[in-house]
Amino acid sequence: MTSVNENTVAVITGGASGLGEATAAALAAKGAKVAIFDRNADLGEQTAKRLGGIFCQTDVTDEASVDAAFAKSRSELGQESVLVCCAGIGSAQKTASRSKTDGSIKHYPLDEFNTIIQVNLVGTFRCVAKSAAGMLTLEPGEDGARGAMVLTASVAAEDGQMGQAAYSASKGGIVGMTLPIARDLMSEGIRVNTILPGIFNTPLMQSAPQNVKDALAASVPFPKRLGNPEEYARLAMTMIECGYFNGEDVRLDGAIRMAPR
Repeated sequence: MTSVNENTVAVITGGASGLGEATAAALAAKGAKVAIFDRNADLGEQTAKRLGGIFCQTDVTDEASVDAAFAKSRSELGQESVLVCCAGIGSAQKTASRSKTDGSIKHYPLDEFNTIIQVNLVGTFRCVAKSAAGMLTLEPGEDGARGAMVLTASVAAEDGQMGQAAYSASKGGIVGMTLPIARDLMSEGIRVNTILPGIFNTPLMQSAPQNVKDALAASVPFPKRLGNPEEYARLAMTMIECGYFNGEDVRLDGAIRMAPR
C-alpha cells in the first residue's frame, strides 16, 4: 500500500474541473499537496485555492508550457510522486460524409484530427515522460516505490461511436502505451495505470439538454445514471494507493458498451 499523506505531492492535468478536479479534491482530502495543471486560469485558480494547492497554467501540447508548469510546481511544492492525467478534448465528425442538402462530399479535417491526437495522446505522454524523469530523482520507499501515475482514456478506445475516429484513436493510444510505459519504469518503482471512463456527468455533459442526458443515462445497464466524477476519483485513488496495481486498463462505465451511434 502506497499511502497518500501530507508528504505526497500530486500533479493533476485538467485538474480545474470534472474528473481532474474530483481527483485533486480526493488527494487533498488525504493531505496531499496538489498542483492543478490546466489551461483555464479562472477555474484553475479557484480550484487550487479551495484545495490549498497551487495552479500552473498549462497547455499540454506546448513543451515550454509543460516544462514551466513542472518547474513551478516543484519549486513551490517539491517533486511530485503522483501524476494524474485528465486533460483532454473531443469532437465528432465522420471520416467522410455526404451532405444531405446538396450531396457534396467532405472528409474529416486532418488538422482537427491532429489537434485531438496532440492534446489527448501526445500531451499525455509529454506529461508522463517529464514527470517520470522527475520521479527518478526520488529516494525509493517500500518495495522500491517512487511514484504512481493514472492516465485517462475512454470506453471509446474499445467501442468508439460513429464520428469518433480521432477521439478513439487518441484514447486507444493511451490504452496501448500503458503497459509499455509501466514496463519502461518498472525497475525505477513507478507504476502506471489507465482508467477508461464511460459517460460521466462532467461540465461538458452538464451543458447538454436534459432529454439527452436522460437518454444517455437510460443506456447504461446498471446503475442507470451518468457516472459521478467522485467515482472516477475513487478508482484513481485505489490505483495510486494499492502498490500491486500496475500496468492495467480498467473500464469504469456501469457495464455500457457503446452503440454505433
